[in-house]
Amino acid sequence: MEDFQRKYYTFLVVLGIAFLLVSVRLWQLQVIKGSDYKRLSENNRIRLLDTRADRGMLLDQKGEILAHNRPSFEVFAVPEDLKGNPEVLTAVAQILKISSADIQEKMRSQKQRAPFQPVRIKTDIDWNELALLESNRVHLPGVYLDVRSRRAYNYGHLASHLIGYMGELDETEIKRSPLSYRMGATVGKFGVEQHWEAELRGIDGGRQVEVDAWGREIRELRRVDAFPGDNVFLTMDAELQKVAEEALQEHNGAIIAMDPKTGRILAMVSKPSYDPSLFAGNVPKELWTALAENPDHPLQNRCVQGLYPPGSVFKIVTAVAGLESGLLTPQTAFFCAGLYPYGNRDFRCWKEGGHGTIDLRQAIVSSCDIYFYQAGLRVGVDRIAQYAKEFGLGRKTGIPFPNEKQGIVPSSSWKLKSLGVPWYPGETLSLAVGQGYLAATPLQLAVLISAVANRGKIYRPQVVDRIEDLYGQVLAEYHSEQIGEANVSQGTLDFIRDALRGAVNEPGGTGGGSALKEFVVAGKTGTAQVIRLPKDFRRGDSMPVRFRDHAWFAAFAPFDDPKIAVVVLAEHGGFGGAVSAPIAKKVIQKYLAPESPSPLKMTGHPTGSQGSGTQ
Repeated sequence: MEDFQRKYYTFLVVLGIAFLLVSVRLWQLQVIKGSDYKRLSENNRIRLLDTRADRGMLLDQKGEILAHNRPSFEVFAVPEDLKGNPEVLTAVAQILKISSADIQEKMRSQKQRAPFQPVRIKTDIDWNELALLESNRVHLPGVYLDVRSRRAYNYGHLASHLIGYMGELDETEIKRSPLSYRMGATVGKFGVEQHWEAELRGIDGGRQVEVDAWGREIRELRRVDAFPGDNVFLTMDAELQKVAEEALQEHNGAIIAMDPKTGRILAMVSKPSYDPSLFAGNVPKELWTALAENPDHPLQNRCVQGLYPPGSVFKIVTAVAGLESGLLTPQTAFFCAGLYPYGNRDFRCWKEGGHGTIDLRQAIVSSCDIYFYQAGLRVGVDRIAQYAKEFGLGRKTGIPFPNEKQGIVPSSSWKLKSLGVPWYPGETLSLAVGQGYLAATPLQLAVLISAVANRGKIYRPQVVDRIEDLYGQVLAEYHSEQIGEANVSQGTLDFIRDALRGAVNEPGGTGGGSALKEFVVAGKTGTAQVIRLPKDFRRGDSMPVRFRDHAWFAAFAPFDDPKIAVVVLAEHGGFGGAVSAPIAKKVIQKYLAPESPSPLKMTGHPTGSQGSGTQ
């Protein structure tokens, strides 16, 4: 009996301790952590799903749609729902033709994700994948489909460097961004898409839905509709852009067409180019590597990031410096014999046998190198540098694009500071004809020739005309912005303008390839050396393409009332007069005397090709 009582009391003690432990645990779960578990339960039962806003459209100055949105089926997964269901992960990977490891990596990479927030697995799935996922939906808890807008570009490569492209933000970019974004957001990464991101992005909405224990949607509880972004109208003319891109043909290079009275960009070509649609969804690593490592750099906007010696186009600056300093006059004459010995070198003129004795105007018309060698020595490096800066060289133009290069305008102080050695007089000869340390972007030369055309005014390049909302109401208009004026007399500018007219329209002018019957074109050719020529080199000798001269041409028209300024760069193209001047002619003719518009349809290759040049 006593043994039974002892066992009975022991059982009661054990039972009491067990009940005490259960009570403590219940008190801990319901009182101490009750609010936390309630929140987790609600998050598990009620989900917040994003509804992404449609992005605003991009249109040219005439209202032609360049970029819009199209529906895209996207696959999302909730990591919490997939725990303990590896077979679901395997099935989804097979349907989408991607590896389970890739899906897991996508989910692991989003460390800042809120609990039960979906992770995008794949975008823009095809119809077969869509059908398989929908038909097996009941067997794939934690996985769901959504229809979202994807950026689409109507004309492929057309103006891709001006328009820019889209890309998904990573965690670092989200933290740095002044705007509020969620994981998986796609934003403008370059060009207009990037700079006007705030206007284009719209306002996202969302849905509050109830789900079952398997994460499958039961009903919608609440909805907040998304509001689309604003439409951005560019200053670009799509038809002119198409003509410019086709005119450049097989050459790599750049074309800038600008209104010299306002700074409005009418066309901006950079070749080789790319199709921005490639970046709107999942970018295969192989494709990105091919673009990033391509030696022709198709992702680089040569108009604002490419630095080149401007060649003989820079003779405009040398002439202005000489006239303004009084060290040259229109009557100043030098003799050109085809070679100019200086120090231990023979400096060549492009014309074998030389030009004979010529004055300044004829030297500009015929682009005589030896005249400008001697003019440069007389004027000096620092005066030349001073007037180069008056026309905007050596500093950024102010176009609202990232990574614009400011170029180099060398001077005696610049060289001493940068290289630690003094300036040598022989280097002035190269500078006077646009070679040596001098480097400029095509856009900077467009600002320069525009300033000559408009008699000295420097305008900030403008790429957007206005912004309208969904209903067509104008929200913002962008007007021309004069940011400077060259400190050059009108007499000097009139002389330069007249000489540039002669360079196109007079016998012996190097820019005759751009002459038009209907309008008077004024311009300056340029042939910029890529490498120093060997002493025994003769014109007509064969040379590898990558070592051939760059072909430049800068022009404006009509002469009396300039409406367009054009700069053409054909990389390794040879003579500017033979290659780039005819290209500029097509662009000017299209703008001033447009024919009936042809359908805009662009085809091309992301990597482009390099021109063979014409000697």
